[in-house]
Amino acid sequence: MTLVATLIANERVPAITDAVLAEARAVLATDHQPRILHGEVAAELLVPGEDAAAEAFSRRLRAAFAAEPIDVAVLPADRHRRKRLFLADMDSTMIEQECIDELADTIGLREQVSAITERAMRGEIAFEPALRERVALLRDLPVGIVDDLVRDRITLTPGGRTLVATLKANGCHTCLISGGFTLFTGPISTMIGFDEAHATTLGVRDGRLTGMVEEPIVGSETKRATLIALRSRLGLEAAETLAVGDGANDLGMLGEAGLGVAFRAKPKVAAAAKVQVEHGDLTALLYLQGYSASEFVR
Repeated sequence: MTLVATLIANERVPAITDAVLAEARAVLATDHQPRILHGEVAAELLVPGEDAAAEAFSRRLRAAFAAEPIDVAVLPADRHRRKRLFLADMDSTMIEQECIDELADTIGLREQVSAITERAMRGEIAFEPALRERVALLRDLPVGIVDDLVRDRITLTPGGRTLVATLKANGCHTCLISGGFTLFTGPISTMIGFDEAHATTLGVRDGRLTGMVEEPIVGSETKRATLIALRSRLGLEAAETLAVGDGANDLGMLGEAGLGVAFRAKPKVAAAAKVQVEHGDLTALLYLQGYSASEFVR
């Protein structure tokens, strides 16, 4: 059996130097030469070993580079390394904001709503009632304000468009799935290039928010069920699926996916996911699948 160890930095802070690669080879006790995926941004090394040894190798690498801006992962180098189904969370994952916090900010309630959002994303309170509580505070907000927020405040997470375009060019089906709202996922999924999008629907009457959400809310179990349904529809094995997210409502799909990646995630989520990305941008998910920068579709 063979494993593959991937080391990833950020283009803004290249860190995968020859010295780092030499140390990684020593830590992993591998004779294989590194494969450079992108300059000093990403590289990988083959490591002889069983799948069960992957986590131990990952821990050793994380300890060795704990003081460096480097993400590490050790995964099976199998035929399903390049995934064919990708599900992504939206807020604080594919975009850099929490949409409900931005809505609340327009009526002076950002601090109150953000506090609830943070607790829900950390898994300290249940997601569904926390969402209903926050949405109730937005009653009578003009729905047209969403267009202004998408245009003026929402920023795409670096690497997201390249990630989705490259996956699609290589036959992967892509889905944006959010506990947030269809009013945002519609335009944002189009901006990024997803094949489809699923989200919670806000109640709207006479051009204003009703303060209610339409059931079902897209929480952890719905995200997991969506992954399973898409996997079945496409006739894929579990190992052929990839999911990324940052909050507690992503735990279901991260655990169900062949590869679940916690992206700049809350501690509970990072601890549960197979891979954690803290330093790289969203192209890290391509390096994890063995793509080199020369293969990216930008």
